[in-house]
Amino acid sequence: MTGSAGRSVAMLAGFLAVAWLQVAVVLLVVLLVLESVPGTVALQAAVPLVIAVAGLLWWSTVRALRPRRTTPAGVPVTRQHAPALWTMLDEAAAAAGVKPPDGVTVVAGATVTLAERLRLGGLLGGPRQLYLGLPLLQAWDESRLRAAVAHELAHGSPALGGRFAPMAWRGRVALGRIVPRIPRRSPAGPALRAWARWYLKVDAPYSRAQELAADRVAASFAGAGAAAAILRDGPALEGMQQLFHAEYLSPGWQTGLVPDDIFGGLLRVLAARPDDLAALRAGTPEPPGKWDPHPTQAERLAALAAPESSAASDSSAASDSSAASDSGVASPPGGELVPDLPGMGRALQAVAFPVGGRAVVSWDEFFGVARLAEMEREADASLRALSRAAGEPVTGAAAVLDLAADGRLRKIAETLFDDLPPEQVSARVTDLIALLLALAALHSDVARWRHSWTGTAELVAIDGSYLELQAPAEMAGDPETVGQVREWLTAIGVDLTAAASTARHHSARVPVLGGVVGVQVDGARTDLLVLETGLFLVPGLPRSRHHEAKRRLTRLATDGVLPDGRPATAMPAPAASVPGPSAAEPAQAASGGAATATATRPEPTPPTDADATGSRFVPFADIATASAARNGRRSWEINLRDGATLTVRTTLDSEELPGGWAALDDAVAFLTRTR
Repeated sequence: MTGSAGRSVAMLAGFLAVAWLQVAVVLLVVLLVLESVPGTVALQAAVPLVIAVAGLLWWSTVRALRPRRTTPAGVPVTRQHAPALWTMLDEAAAAAGVKPPDGVTVVAGATVTLAERLRLGGLLGGPRQLYLGLPLLQAWDESRLRAAVAHELAHGSPALGGRFAPMAWRGRVALGRIVPRIPRRSPAGPALRAWARWYLKVDAPYSRAQELAADRVAASFAGAGAAAAILRDGPALEGMQQLFHAEYLSPGWQTGLVPDDIFGGLLRVLAARPDDLAALRAGTPEPPGKWDPHPTQAERLAALAAPESSAASDSSAASDSSAASDSGVASPPGGELVPDLPGMGRALQAVAFPVGGRAVVSWDEFFGVARLAEMEREADASLRALSRAAGEPVTGAAAVLDLAADGRLRKIAETLFDDLPPEQVSARVTDLIALLLALAALHSDVARWRHSWTGTAELVAIDGSYLELQAPAEMAGDPETVGQVREWLTAIGVDLTAAASTARHHSARVPVLGGVVGVQVDGARTDLLVLETGLFLVPGLPRSRHHEAKRRLTRLATDGVLPDGRPATAMPAPAASVPGPSAAEPAQAASGGAATATATRPEPTPPTDADATGSRFVPFADIATASAARNGRRSWEINLRDGATLTVRTTLDSEELPGGWAALDDAVAFLTRTR
């Protein structure tokens, strides 16, 4: 095992040597060329040639070898705050043959990760920090937490892989960060990627063996049952958290609100949807990525079930909870390791989900406003299309029913959906009228949304009784019966001209689908956000400030863009309709009130309008045609209805925010199909 670790370290050192050797070789070639040129010419050409060739390669190498890593927002937990948790960590470190971590931070993700400060590409290490996900403390028992922590601490343990094991593990982590981030056109890229492929072939057997050895440490420390359980429960819990963010949190977040207890909501979803959790647990997780040394789940479970692994677990006397795990006795909840877990959740929410300009509300109001904003966006897009086809403004339910009474609504719908059969056109008309009637009922305070953690929300009357709108919508599409529908709506108190209450979602955001930093728009350097309703263009910063531009665009995407195209950073912070915790109060609650747990994420400075000075919003409704091309660099041509044209092109240093390129391609493809 030591020899394998030594080979991995040697390959790591070789990677770093190749990186700088190619710079030295290019510089030497440039100097040799200059020697054969007359002195005066050589002197004139030396500086620009060295800068253009060797300087460019040097800068590309420096940029490629920088293992960037973001520190997740979280709440540090000291020994004084959670002595039971630290006692467990000390025992796990002893079982793994390593020192305890230098610190523990509770984070929002459903994961356990050991991070170490890397120096010289991983050849030297630094302080080690354990990041422990709050969802694990909420959902897992202590035995599972013990298994997960023991596995993480065993990474790079000299007791398992010899004295080179820590360096080999750091090298794998460092190259896993460095190589995927090397730009495709980087001059330093080809040689480094070629060596990285060789490194993977040499290191893979050792790293996989180390992961299996870490599983055995977890089984020995917490029990084979717990070690096997986390292999299924970990991906399942991550999947449930993704579902929670997509279905429960994200829609309301985009409306400018934040629930008063995010992690309490996650716990309710886990309790209310056990079938979904069981389905995720029974499924097969995605195979490990290229730089992920973990074997597949099936291989790891088979290794844990092997006789030698079971014997090691049975012979271990690591702790009472290990014996309880394998004997069928229930292990205590993991949340008991941290005093006042709900207080910890509030403290973590304050730093992981900062309020910014959003209003803090209850989950019920959060759900209701989110669904209402989604309906209004859908209705607005439909009314825009009707207005263009009708040649006059169609502003709401009353105007649509007027068109139905005149017999024009059906003709306009046939124009818009000329490729659909008549029955589908009728269905589209009914769906639109039902949507507008529901909005009118909500705006008139005649209806409300009744939400369930287990199923789909239901539109009900204000007193909770059933509200039927589908049949009235069908009748409203017929000129002969639309008058009866108007009378019925008036009788139940629905005002077809009622406007939305701005007090309920005055700072609604348009969903951001992705972003790209450093593209050219009509020849000017620009940063771009792809929204659900259009493109948000921000004048770019100079190339030397590329990282600052990426941080700025990330902040703009996080704060959101208002429906009228203004950045949400221009909005004043609203008063919370339900008092939410301050940044200091939950920290005191998380530490039992005796001492303050400080957040690892500094309080952000509120951005000013200068962050988006000169920005421009291009609604999709104003776009006539769009097309994509690839002639060397990727480019997109967007023709507007007023005759103007936008040409978007990539540059050498264009960089996407998560999902940026895909969002832009999908938007252009959608516009191409529908224009």
